[in-house]
Amino acid sequence: MEYALIHLANGIRIVLHHNLSPVSHVSLIINAGSRDEESGKFGLAHLIEHLLFKQTEKRNTNQILNRLESVGGDLNAYTTKEYTCLHASFLSPYLGRALDLFEDLLFHSVFPEREMEKEKGVILDEMASYLDNPEESVVDDFEDLLFHGHSLGHNILGTANELRRLSKIDIINFVRQYYNTHELAVGISGNYTVQDVERIATRVFGDIPSREVGNTRRPPGEFRTQHVSLAKPINQVHYVLGSPAYHIHDDRKTGLLLLNNVLGGMGMSSRLNLVVREKHGIAYTIESNYTPYSDTGLFYIYFGTDEEKSARAQILVQKELRRLRDNKLGTLQLHQAKQKFKGQIALGEENRLNLIISLTKGVLDYGRVQLLDEVFARIDATTADQLLEIANDTFDEQRLSSLSFVPE
Repeated sequence: MEYALIHLANGIRIVLHHNLSPVSHVSLIINAGSRDEESGKFGLAHLIEHLLFKQTEKRNTNQILNRLESVGGDLNAYTTKEYTCLHASFLSPYLGRALDLFEDLLFHSVFPEREMEKEKGVILDEMASYLDNPEESVVDDFEDLLFHGHSLGHNILGTANELRRLSKIDIINFVRQYYNTHELAVGISGNYTVQDVERIATRVFGDIPSREVGNTRRPPGEFRTQHVSLAKPINQVHYVLGSPAYHIHDDRKTGLLLLNNVLGGMGMSSRLNLVVREKHGIAYTIESNYTPYSDTGLFYIYFGTDEEKSARAQILVQKELRRLRDNKLGTLQLHQAKQKFKGQIALGEENRLNLIISLTKGVLDYGRVQLLDEVFARIDATTADQLLEIANDTFDEQRLSSLSFVPE
């Protein structure tokens, strides 16, 4: 038994990845993120993530932070557009301790107002740090450009003015609405049997009342192509080009993931890196990325370069997109692309924390454990004709928008 999926009576699902390592990893993911915030309350999901570590009904901040650190463990969390994730790593005897802490943080946090004001200050500093990194902020601003007026567009951190106005009532209402047992999954990687996990999880989570309130997200509306340039107090041009893309349940998702990897994904041998950086020496960083969401997706290319080189870099990017639209991958090219992509996925699974987070998300998204063999089978089944069709859809010049940060 390598993987198992356990269903508790209250709707909480637990995926177990069995391995013999003395180090265990746990993730707990709630199907709620920044896109679930109401207008005027942007930044709420991220603020809640911070405040979960501040005080519960039975633990203060020091007790929370020391609960795993005192036995050499590590505890952390993050917020995305669609998820809130807690995760921990520790020696295998402390599984019960980790799960008990997660249950306490998630269902018994009290969100003290004095801590709320302190954390708002911490997040304001985080915003300032983020604005000092145009390579990050240009991508977020590009997403806001594509999904303008929709909750997917706004920054996860929110805005300073809205953050300051958030109240404890806002937090309580958000938690009550979205922190539901049927929208929550736990992932465990370690040397445990199904019986071990079921016994501990039932003891820790079994008394939580079942709440089956589905997440009713509003899908994005029609988008319009835009090309925007903004002057910033920076030294280089930061450029993003992209478009909305396929959602997680679209059959074309695997093809676009493969195509993205060929174009500008992981490694130094992507087409964009070989042409723009290695051949012409124009940009230190150039990459492409595809992020599928529950009802849409985002594809983009990013590069940063000196202002006098930007136009040339854009021409080279468009040339590579045109190559993928006009020419099918040859038999050998397609085989090599698939082998590279599968190898990268397999290597990524060697990081057991990343693996268990991915498996937990899969349970929330698909209701089951997605095995590596299934992923490989979908990659192997992808044809050159399908990739050509996806390229002509996603990389269509009429669909592509752009955002440039240029020096003042």
